[in-house]
Amino acid sequence: MSDIDTLARNHVDLLPDGALEAKLKLGRPLRVKLGIDVTSPDIHIGRAIPLQRMRAFQDAGHVGVLIVGDYTTRIGDPSGRSAERPILSDEEIDRNAKTYVDQAMQILDPDRTEVRFNGEWLATLGFADVVRLTRTLTVAQLLERDDFAKRVAAGHPVSVSELLYPLMQAYDSVAVEADVELGGTDQLYNLLAGRTVMEAYGLEPQVVLTTPLLLSWDGAKMSSSVGNNIPLTALPEEQFGRTMRIPDSLLPDWYRLVAERPVPAGEPMDAKLALARLVVERSHGPEAASAAEAHFTRVV
Repeated sequence: MSDIDTLARNHVDLLPDGALEAKLKLGRPLRVKLGIDVTSPDIHIGRAIPLQRMRAFQDAGHVGVLIVGDYTTRIGDPSGRSAERPILSDEEIDRNAKTYVDQAMQILDPDRTEVRFNGEWLATLGFADVVRLTRTLTVAQLLERDDFAKRVAAGHPVSVSELLYPLMQAYDSVAVEADVELGGTDQLYNLLAGRTVMEAYGLEPQVVLTTPLLLSWDGAKMSSSVGNNIPLTALPEEQFGRTMRIPDSLLPDWYRLVAERPVPAGEPMDAKLALARLVVERSHGPEAASAAEAHFTRVV
């Protein structure tokens, strides 16, 4: 497997063509960005999939730039939303932000991770700075977003603050001078906007790498707000039991995205047990995984 295959494993989008190869030829560690808004108190294993890609870059000698969106959370990412996201209180945001870094380090290499909070730069922008930022994209470009277009067509409101969100996320890339930005497929518009804005600020645009969204046992996208998720901080028994709920039909996707290996030969139940052990072991260690399996076998 080539370096590109390893770094970009499971990608859906890798844009523009040939750009990652060109970045790797620069002969220096790349700055690989991933931003996470703190809309809930936990990171679940679906949101950990782009973190796994960041870890692959780190293992190859590159720098992971983890941006905790303490400031952008105050607007709320409209990606995939049919209505404006409810805004959390400052206390909730600050509380969630403090836990996110520890959770992310279950996946990442702390020695190769630069943790930044986007309030560092977004909170200091003056009105003239914001006006300059808004000149980098047109209203027509912003309304090309599928979620905005659908809401406008249906007569549902889209606030100006939501239109600003992609610009704020893009400015994060300017602030940290990102070489690569990671995200789920629902982030493609925001990541491409980052390229446009970086160019407007005289920077070399970032490479865009998206990963699939993990479907949960109910067939829907894994989501903390829906509750069909497996938090990295959940108790071992809960992680094990929730993993065992996934249907056999989803095992290939879960092995590909979470375990990054093919489904083992044999009975689906054995494969599911092995996957549940892996999920628990990553968060809590091998002893906890064995105890969780014993608990599951005894109770279920």
